[in-house]
Amino acid sequence: MTETTASATGQISGNVLFYSNPEPLNPTTHKGMGVKRIDGPFSFAAKHNLVPLTVSEFQLAVLNGPIIFVGEEKTPLQVMGLNHDENIFVLPTGVFDAGVYVPAYVRRYPFVFANDSKAGQSILCVDRNAAFFAEKDPELPFFDEKGEPTEYTQNCLTFCNNYEMERQKTQSFVQLLKALDLFESKESFYTPVNEDGTPGEPQKLADYFGVSEERLRELPAEKFMDLRQSGALNQIYAHLISLAQWDRLVALSMNRQMQAQTLQAANS
Repeated sequence: MTETTASATGQISGNVLFYSNPEPLNPTTHKGMGVKRIDGPFSFAAKHNLVPLTVSEFQLAVLNGPIIFVGEEKTPLQVMGLNHDENIFVLPTGVFDAGVYVPAYVRRYPFVFANDSKAGQSILCVDRNAAFFAEKDPELPFFDEKGEPTEYTQNCLTFCNNYEMERQKTQSFVQLLKALDLFESKESFYTPVNEDGTPGEPQKLADYFGVSEERLRELPAEKFMDLRQSGALNQIYAHLISLAQWDRLVALSMNRQMQAQTLQAANS
């Protein structure tokens, strides 16, 4: 994964969160192009409440919200909102709220590695539909006058390479938990309060996979020590601690709704 350009346009397939028009980055197609600085650079993440996380980010993201595992692959995701089309940590101005950890998956955008079916390798791509993509007069060009990647592009390539290595570590971490049979199905509920102060009907927030604390406690001593020595135990605890953040998400979501209603009433 050291290629920065593609000799042909290539065929990029599959759907990737945030990316609507990724194309292989090369000095011919993208000559004179680059990115520009804009207000609200994270607006693209505002309507997505689930964001992929790498295992090395668990301890950084633990205070954001729940870290859950989904699907057959048990993909780790950061829950950043209760509604599928709302990330409550992205402000209306298009920036993340102060103190919120921004996942590397978000910071990587608009770049991404993709498999070129013709070349048989991974190449660096850029989403041409990104709001800060500049067709001309970019503040940060992709290539210099000689067609060589600029320092900006080289830094982005390095970031994407590092992200790919972290993604592979994450897959190994998930496979370890699978091998130890530590995953179990989990549910999260919220109990609203009626106007008279009595508890309302519980409402399900999510179905997902998580680590079973009971199975973790019952692991043979040597396997538990293996988790500890590898550092995986710290990440497991970060995941478990993060599940207490469901209540915080509910509180933040309700506060966001109240602010929206107040603003609407003031403008009406």
